[in-house]
Amino acid sequence: MTSIPPSPVGPGQDRSIGELLSEVTSDVQTLFRQEVELAKAEVRQEATKAGKAAGMYGGAGFAGYMLLLFLSLAAVLGLSNVIDGGWSSLIVAAVWAVVAAVLYQRGRTQMRDVSPKPEQTVESMKENAEWARHPTE
Repeated sequence: MTSIPPSPVGPGQDRSIGELLSEVTSDVQTLFRQEVELAKAEVRQEATKAGKAAGMYGGAGFAGYMLLLFLSLAAVLGLSNVIDGGWSSLIVAAVWAVVAAVLYQRGRTQMRDVSPKPEQTVESMKENAEWARHPTE
Protein backbone atom coordinates (compact mmCIF):
# COMPACT_ATOMS: atom_id res chain seq x y z
CA MET A 1 0.00 0.00 0.00
CA THR A 2 1.38 3.42 -0.93
CA SER A 3 1.18 6.28 1.49
CA ILE A 4 0.26 9.79 0.52
CA PRO A 5 3.00 12.29 1.37
CA PRO A 6 1.99 14.85 3.96
CA SER A 7 0.69 18.10 2.61
CA PRO A 8 2.84 21.19 3.23
CA VAL A 9 -0.38 22.94 4.16
CA GLY A 10 -1.53 22.40 7.71
CA PRO A 11 -4.70 20.51 8.62
CA GLY A 12 -7.88 22.35 7.89
CA GLN A 13 -6.22 24.57 5.24
CA ASP A 14 -7.00 24.08 1.58
CA ARG A 15 -4.51 24.82 -1.15
CA SER A 16 -5.66 26.93 -4.05
CA ILE A 17 -6.23 25.49 -7.51
CA GLY A 18 -3.34 27.59 -8.78
CA GLU A 19 -0.97 25.98 -6.27
CA LEU A 20 -2.21 22.51 -7.19
CA LEU A 21 -1.83 23.20 -10.91
CA SER A 22 1.64 24.60 -10.34
CA GLU A 23 2.64 21.46 -8.45
CA VAL A 24 1.17 19.15 -11.12
CA THR A 25 2.92 21.12 -13.86
CA SER A 26 6.21 20.88 -12.01
CA ASP A 27 5.77 17.12 -11.54
CA VAL A 28 4.92 16.64 -15.23
CA GLN A 29 8.00 18.65 -16.26
CA THR A 30 10.21 16.56 -13.97
CA LEU A 31 8.73 13.35 -15.34
CA PHE A 32 9.23 14.56 -18.90
CA ARG A 33 12.88 15.45 -18.24
CA GLN A 34 13.49 12.04 -16.68
CA GLU A 35 11.88 10.30 -19.65
CA VAL A 36 14.05 12.30 -22.07
CA GLU A 37 17.20 11.37 -20.14
CA LEU A 38 16.17 7.70 -20.16
CA ALA A 39 15.56 7.86 -23.92
CA LYS A 40 18.97 9.46 -24.47
CA ALA A 41 20.69 6.75 -22.45
CA GLU A 42 18.89 4.02 -24.39
CA VAL A 43 19.76 5.60 -27.73
CA ARG A 44 23.44 5.87 -26.74
CA GLN A 45 23.49 2.23 -25.69
CA GLU A 46 21.81 1.06 -28.90
CA ALA A 47 24.09 3.27 -31.03
CA THR A 48 27.13 1.66 -29.42
CA LYS A 49 25.80 -1.81 -30.21
CA ALA A 50 24.95 -0.75 -33.77
CA GLY A 51 28.44 0.69 -34.26
CA LYS A 52 30.05 -2.57 -33.18
CA ALA A 53 27.77 -4.54 -35.50
CA ALA A 54 28.59 -2.17 -38.38
CA GLY A 55 32.29 -2.77 -37.75
CA MET A 56 31.70 -6.51 -37.98
CA TYR A 57 29.81 -6.03 -41.25
CA GLY A 58 32.70 -3.96 -42.59
CA GLY A 59 35.18 -6.68 -41.67
CA ALA A 60 32.97 -9.32 -43.28
CA GLY A 61 32.70 -7.20 -46.44
CA PHE A 62 36.46 -6.87 -46.69
CA ALA A 63 36.95 -10.60 -46.11
CA GLY A 64 34.37 -11.30 -48.83
CA TYR A 65 36.20 -8.98 -51.18
CA MET A 66 39.47 -10.78 -50.53
CA LEU A 67 37.76 -14.13 -51.08
CA LEU A 68 36.43 -13.02 -54.47
CA LEU A 69 39.83 -11.62 -55.43
CA PHE A 70 41.64 -14.86 -54.70
CA LEU A 71 38.91 -16.98 -56.30
CA SER A 72 39.23 -14.82 -59.40
CA LEU A 73 43.01 -15.32 -59.42
CA ALA A 74 42.49 -19.06 -59.02
CA ALA A 75 40.07 -19.03 -61.95
CA VAL A 76 42.57 -17.14 -64.11
CA LEU A 77 45.36 -19.58 -63.21
CA GLY A 78 43.09 -22.56 -63.77
CA LEU A 79 41.96 -21.33 -67.18
CA SER A 80 45.54 -20.52 -68.13
CA ASN A 81 46.24 -24.27 -68.07
CA VAL A 82 43.69 -24.67 -70.88
CA ILE A 83 44.08 -21.42 -72.85
CA ASP A 84 46.56 -18.53 -73.01
CA GLY A 85 46.88 -16.49 -69.76
CA GLY A 86 45.76 -13.24 -71.40
CA TRP A 87 42.54 -14.83 -72.67
CA SER A 88 41.82 -16.45 -69.29
CA SER A 89 42.16 -13.05 -67.62
CA LEU A 90 39.76 -11.51 -70.15
CA ILE A 91 37.20 -14.28 -69.57
CA VAL A 92 37.27 -13.78 -65.79
CA ALA A 93 37.05 -9.99 -66.25
CA ALA A 94 34.05 -10.45 -68.59
CA VAL A 95 32.27 -12.59 -65.99
CA TRP A 96 32.82 -9.85 -63.39
CA ALA A 97 31.57 -7.24 -65.88
CA VAL A 98 28.32 -9.18 -66.29
CA VAL A 99 27.94 -9.50 -62.50
CA ALA A 100 28.54 -5.75 -62.11
CA ALA A 101 25.99 -4.90 -64.83
CA VAL A 102 23.30 -7.11 -63.27
CA LEU A 103 23.89 -5.65 -59.80
CA TYR A 104 23.82 -2.11 -61.19
CA GLN A 105 20.48 -2.72 -62.92
CA ARG A 106 18.93 -4.26 -59.80
CA GLY A 107 20.17 -1.40 -57.63
CA ARG A 108 18.88 1.18 -60.10
CA THR A 109 15.46 -0.49 -60.17
CA GLN A 110 15.25 -0.57 -56.38
CA MET A 111 16.43 3.04 -56.08
CA ARG A 112 13.46 4.19 -58.14
CA ASP A 113 11.18 2.88 -55.38
CA VAL A 114 12.93 4.91 -52.66
CA SER A 115 11.02 7.93 -51.43
CA PRO A 116 13.25 10.66 -49.96
CA LYS A 117 10.33 12.10 -47.98
CA PRO A 118 9.30 10.19 -44.81
CA GLU A 119 5.60 9.90 -45.71
CA GLN A 120 4.36 8.37 -42.44
CA THR A 121 6.21 10.91 -40.30
CA VAL A 122 4.87 13.82 -42.36
CA GLU A 123 1.32 12.48 -42.05
CA SER A 124 1.72 11.94 -38.30
CA MET A 125 3.07 15.48 -37.86
CA LYS A 126 0.10 16.89 -39.77
CA GLU A 127 -2.28 14.97 -37.50
CA ASN A 128 -0.45 16.22 -34.39
CA ALA A 129 -0.60 19.81 -35.61
CA GLU A 130 -4.31 19.48 -36.36
CA TRP A 131 -4.96 18.02 -32.92
CA ALA A 132 -2.94 20.82 -31.28
CA ARG A 133 -5.11 23.40 -33.02
CA HIS A 134 -8.36 21.68 -31.98
CA PRO A 135 -7.66 19.41 -28.98
CA THR A 136 -11.29 19.00 -27.92
CA GLU A 137 -12.66 17.73 -31.22
